[in-house]
Amino acid sequence: VQLQASGGGLVQAGGSLRLSCAASGRTFSKYATGWFRQAPGKEREFVAVISWSGGNTYYADSVKGRFTSSRDNAKNTVYLQMNSLKPEDTAVYYCAAGAFHSDSAMYDYWGQGTQVTVSS
Repeated sequence: VQLQASGGGLVQAGGSLRLSCAASGRTFSKYATGWFRQAPGKEREFVAVISWSGGNTYYADSVKGRFTSSRDNAKNTVYLQMNSLKPEDTAVYYCAAGAFHSDSAMYDYWGQGTQVTVSS
């Protein structure tokens, strides 16, 4: 499975972005897809995960109520809708395929990351 994240950019605080994670490989729909982010000087942290079916999601407390993940397995794509963005959301965002878990070690495949910058 190969993943490619896109959709990042520069947005003002309070704005919205939608990230996409496009996958190649017929087995992509068998994996949960997680979103992680890493800000400069900080460790990578969990953001959200969606189950292979899309029926279950789990979010970090810091983004709960603002971010929503969805997926379209027919298009081999997972989305992360980010609303009410804050400067502290600034980071490189990565998508990954693996188990339905918040621990990055549970993921087998990683995308290259997309930069999200939120200005105050």
